[in-house]
Amino acid sequence: MKIRGLTISKISAMHYGKLVFRILLFLSAFAMYVVSKVQGSDVLFAPVEEDYPIVIWIICAIFIIEMALRFFPSSMESMGCQKQFKRVYSPAHGNPRPDVQSDRLTLKIALGWCALNGIFGVLHLCGVIDYGIMFLLCLAYSLCDIICILFFCPFQTWFMKNKCCGSCRIYNWDYAMMFTPLLFVKHVYTWLLLGLALGLLIHWEIIFHTHPERFSETSNLALRCENCPEKLCHHKKQLQKFLKENPQLRKLAGRIK
Repeated sequence: MKIRGLTISKISAMHYGKLVFRILLFLSAFAMYVVSKVQGSDVLFAPVEEDYPIVIWIICAIFIIEMALRFFPSSMESMGCQKQFKRVYSPAHGNPRPDVQSDRLTLKIALGWCALNGIFGVLHLCGVIDYGIMFLLCLAYSLCDIICILFFCPFQTWFMKNKCCGSCRIYNWDYAMMFTPLLFVKHVYTWLLLGLALGLLIHWEIIFHTHPERFSETSNLALRCENCPEKLCHHKKQLQKFLKENPQLRKLAGRIK
């Protein structure tokens, strides 16, 4: 796929499609939340939940299908999550020892994420924020997830120090992190989403600890740059180059931070 002379891989195009979908989803949910509050309704998505509840289930089904597909090898998924499977594993000559991020580091990230969302959970339980904010928080996380893949990932840059998404130790934590706020919301579809997300996380961790050689470019040739078919890291480099060539925008981004 080419856009103005730039070659976009199928994986990249899929992520751009997800980006557009999640932006629209977040904006729609936010608008409905505001409308519900103005009307004094206790129902979060009153215009939809009261008249068209099927829409909520369709949106949940999309995320459920996305997560279910992660349990199986797929040519339409990023190597970041596919490296767990034996089918895409390409052993390096000499069977070198895999070089992966430490469990201590990933544990710190997990505890930090739980602590952050624990704050929102306490505020919700104390009645400071309602369950609508918890849902909007999930949708904001889902949007940030795609931004991390395409443009900038704080976990990669500040904590994990991995070279790209393909070598990311916690790639398949995304849905569990995305739906963490649902732990404080009691509903059938929240349990489905959170339960499947946790199942995906547990499955990933089991494979990581039983087959660490699949998660390192030193032992898995499929993770090396010369064998990467998706080139997702190019988007981040293009953004950095764009900001470098436009110092005013770079200063604005720094102020926003």
